[in-house]
Amino acid sequence: MRIRAMRSAVLLAFAFLIVACSTNAPLSSNDTPKAQHLQTIESTQNGQTFAGTLPSGALYKIWMPEAWNGELVVFAHGYVSPLQPVAIPEDQLTLDDGTYIPDLVTDLGYAFATTSYRENGLAVQEGIVDLVQLTDAFKSLFGQPVYTYLVGGSEGGLITIKSCEMKKVYSGGLALCGPIGDFVKQVDYVGDFRVLFDYFFPGILPGDPMHIPQELMDDWQTVYVPKILQALQTYPDRLRELIICAKAPVDPNDPTTFAKTVLGVLWYNVFATNDLLARVGGNPYDNTEKVYHGSADDVYLNKNVQRISADPAAVQKLREMYDTTGELNVPVITMHTVGDPIVPAWHERLYRKKVFSQLPRIYYDNLFVMRYGHCNFTKDEVLNAFEKLVLKVKAMEAVQIPTPLSLLR
Repeated sequence: MRIRAMRSAVLLAFAFLIVACSTNAPLSSNDTPKAQHLQTIESTQNGQTFAGTLPSGALYKIWMPEAWNGELVVFAHGYVSPLQPVAIPEDQLTLDDGTYIPDLVTDLGYAFATTSYRENGLAVQEGIVDLVQLTDAFKSLFGQPVYTYLVGGSEGGLITIKSCEMKKVYSGGLALCGPIGDFVKQVDYVGDFRVLFDYFFPGILPGDPMHIPQELMDDWQTVYVPKILQALQTYPDRLRELIICAKAPVDPNDPTTFAKTVLGVLWYNVFATNDLLARVGGNPYDNTEKVYHGSADDVYLNKNVQRISADPAAVQKLREMYDTTGELNVPVITMHTVGDPIVPAWHERLYRKKVFSQLPRIYYDNLFVMRYGHCNFTKDEVLNAFEKLVLKVKAMEAVQIPTPLSLLR
């Protein structure tokens, strides 16, 4: 009842909200980066686009609307293969329905900014720092925004959550389809899928889940994707067993999603594993005690599937670098497709449990979309989630609700 009363007070206060002050805590002058090589790369009737370089070497772009409302949206992009050159991933700035996110945001009057991060791969820690540098660069160029919202998808969703659990740089966060619940379980999910694929389709892929040869990465698209697709077509019963045993989402009404799930999860095994091992200093994946279910002969499966033992130090390092705490410092909303084959939706349940064990529920909401696909959201769904975040941030400030970290002290 107390929580319901608090929510009602928040909504009532928001109805009368006219002007709000910035919620961003200023950084010291020593922390303020200087924009380098800033250039205008495009001018339109709706505003201007600028490009530059952060002190870390990360590239950035800023979209400024013609009539700026004084608020900023910072975008944290998702995973990019370490084999790719460092660049702003333009493909991640477009929704599946063709909507270009910078245009969507600036049409609403917000400024929009994003960065490449200084490096590709599982650059979560680096991304957190580079995004802080980006927000400070924006301030030095265009002034202090009234509100700064951090929005991220996939790996960027994890970066968003971890950023909102740290010092108060942002007013609030929107995390889409991120591995926010338990990163060890995320690694196990991908590792389990690979060992099960190798069991049901032996001899297709060289190496093993934690040993990815260069040839597999180099020839993935030209050699191994065709081999995988041929094997799936030849042995449909094995494909179904693989999906069941791995607990991997598919759309039963769309047979093409079976292959999409297989190729999608295996892609992350192929292009993220070596980077992960290097960052945590060893193998964090373990299935020595895992019991798999759903095959035609589970006894034979569990006896013969490859078993891999983790390095405890690597597991600990993984948790330190990529796990979340649930100790939010600003309001956050998360959103997930229930049929996400890459980052399963169970991450939402695990993160919700972390947050609600420590904080009043007003600080966190999560939304589900009944659809197959990774980050497969429509424009209206993203706008709805963002509007909920804006409402929550401004309403909580209007009634001067204490920040979550002050409640934890």
